[in-house]
Amino acid sequence: MANPPPSAPAAVRQAITAGNELIGKPYRYGGGHKTFYDDAYDCSGAVSYVLHAIGRLETPTPSRSFRGYGEGGAGRWMTVYASRGHVFLVIAGLRFDTGYGDHTHGPRWQTRSRPANGYVLRHPTGL
Repeated sequence: MANPPPSAPAAVRQAITAGNELIGKPYRYGGGHKTFYDDAYDCSGAVSYVLHAIGRLETPTPSRSFRGYGEGGAGRWMTVYASRGHVFLVIAGLRFDTGYGDHTHGPRWQTRSRPANGYVLRHPTGL
C-alpha cells in the first residue's frame, strides 16, 4: 500500500487511495476494459480505474489511447507513461504498474523505476 505525501493535492491522495484498492487483484488481459469495476486488471484497466476515481477519465481506455491523454509531458504530481502496448502511472514518485521488476503481475506500487524508451509522457491537467 502507498501513502500520499502530506502536501499532496486532494486528487493525488484520491489517486493513491484508488490504486491501493486494486492491490492484490490479479492480472488479466482485458481486465477493467468493459467496466471500471472488475475482479482482475491489465495495465490500461488499472490506469483507467485510478484516473476515473479522480474524475479524469469517463470510459476505460486501452494503452495506445493514453498516448494522447491529458497534457503533454511529465506532470508535477502524476505522469502517465504510454506506449502502444503498455501504460503505467507515476504518482508522487511511486510507480503504479502491473509488471516489470519482480516477475509478478497485477496492479501494485513499485519504487524501482522502469525503462521508458518508446513511452509518451502525459499528465492530467493541473497535476
